[in-house]
Amino acid sequence: MSTAKPHPHDDPSYAVQKTDAEWRAELDAMQYQVARHAATERAFSGRYWDEFKPGQYDCVGCGTPLFASDTKFDAGCGWPSYSQPINSTVVERVRDASHGMVRVEVRCKQCGSHLGHVFNDGPTPTGERFCINSASINFKPETKT
Repeated sequence: MSTAKPHPHDDPSYAVQKTDAEWRAELDAMQYQVARHAATERAFSGRYWDEFKPGQYDCVGCGTPLFASDTKFDAGCGWPSYSQPINSTVVERVRDASHGMVRVEVRCKQCGSHLGHVFNDGPTPTGERFCINSASINFKPETKT
């Protein structure tokens, strides 16, 4: 887990770089505030908190595949929750000491978009709950071929 990393909107180390004007043009207002400024959507308000169709969830900022629907579970918290990312290389963990608490923020490793937080109260086999904002992800339904 990295510490003291700048917010994604001012960190030049991510592979995907866009100007603020480009981010604003590509994302709607909620997506921009959540993904680029670490805001949080209200519980039970996002479009994917109760979506359980087969498919994959990609980063809203760069399209990187992040979570598979077979790792999604109903945590009862009002946000999409996953037991693990697609693989260990797609997300990064950053210490978050905001709002008077210490948590572990989860960001897209390619563009730095804020996704949500990870907690140690998830199901087996990982015991983790990746609590993700719907505004940070796009759902791609599984296609039958």
